[in-house]
Formats: sequence, C-alpha cells, structure tokens
Amino acid sequence: MLDSMIIPAVTNIPGIDFGNFLSDEPTNVATTIQLLLVLTVLSLAPSILILMTSFTRIVIVLSFVRQGLATQSMPPNQVLIGLALFLTFFIMAPVFAEVNEQALTPFLNNEIDQAEAFDLAAAPMKEFMAKHTREKDLALFMGYAGLERPASMEDIPLTALIPAFVISELKTAFQIGFLIFIPFLVIDMIVASVLMSMGMMMLPPVMIALPFKILLFVLVDGWYLIVQSLLLSFN
Repeated sequence: MLDSMIIPAVTNIPGIDFGNFLSDEPTNVATTIQLLLVLTVLSLAPSILILMTSFTRIVIVLSFVRQGLATQSMPPNQVLIGLALFLTFFIMAPVFAEVNEQALTPFLNNEIDQAEAFDLAAAPMKEFMAKHTREKDLALFMGYAGLERPASMEDIPLTALIPAFVISELKTAFQIGFLIFIPFLVIDMIVASVLMSMGMMMLPPVMIALPFKILLFVLVDGWYLIVQSLLLSFN
C-alpha cells in the first residue's frame, strides 16, 4: 500500500537574506537603501510619466473630443491612451534625448554618481515643466512652502514645480476642451430646435445629431486639427 503511494518531491523555498538590512556595515546599509530607492522610483514611473510630461493635457483633450462627439466608447480607451502615449513620446523626445545624453549615459559609464545623475536628469525636465507652468500656479506652492522667489529655474524645487505644472496643464486642457465643445453644442442646439419645430419631441436630439457631428468632424479632418493644435500648444 505504501509502495503504491506517490511521495511528492520536497520543494526548497529560497530564503531571503535580511543580513544587509540588519548589518552594521555602512556599505551594506547604503547599498540596501539605494536598492529601495530604485524600486520606489520604478513603482512611481507611471505617475512620473503622467504628471511630468505632456501626457495629461493630451489625454484630457482627446477625452473631450470623444465626449463632444457623444460616441460613447468610440474610440476605445485603449486607442486614446495609446495615441496619447505616442504623442507624448514624440513631444518629449528632445527632452528624453537630453536626459539620456547628459545623465543616463554618463551614469551607466560610471562617469558620474547617482546624485549627480539625478540633478542632471532633472534639469531638462524642469526646463520643460517651467516653460508650460503659469507663474500664478508656481507662486501658490512656493508661497505655501514659505520659499523665496527663485532667482533661476535651477532654484525651483521639484516638490513645488510638479503640482504647479499639473494644475497648469489641467487648465490648458480644459480651455482647449471648451473650444472643442462649442461646434458640437451648436449642432445639438440646431437639431433640438428643428425637432421641436416639427413636433417630433419624442426623438432624442442626441441620437439625431450624432451623424451630423461625425460628418462635420470628418469633413474638417478633425483628428488632424486636434493633433496639430496639441503639438503647437507645446511649442
């Protein structure tokens, strides 16, 4: 009976060495802290991509276009986010190239240390964000933190620049979205007025206006105009 039983093989679970965490050696502790910092940065990479680049403005404007057309989930979210990502990479390409040239490549070649690489990488990102940040928004966070007026862009801390850049991008995106909504709103008003004058109040104006919105958007080459406006807004 015992011979016919199948004895499962013992699986060895790899252990985790916490020696570096509890070590008294400064070198081991420093290496562990650096590893934790790297893991933290990697976990925040999506937030960095969204909040420190042109992604926020682009994805909000594209969402406004879809809502203005009233096409529900067309284009799908995957398409809008994918388009926003590729437009972000296109717009941010000079900034990313500068970061790679000044910070990443020298760091990988052991020419500079980690702290210097971070400072060099932050400079192009600061320049991009400061260019598209309203002075009023930046003054809000600088004043709340009790910081003095910066003499140059290098003196602006990222902790104040990033939220100021985000709310500036939100305002700009909503301004563009408002302009996008106007022609679609006019079509809705015209269709609703025509239906009421004809006594066809049972028909939903949104459904009747949808093909006219799509026709207008196609005739004026709407996607080209939207993308062109987004690209020009970052010049």
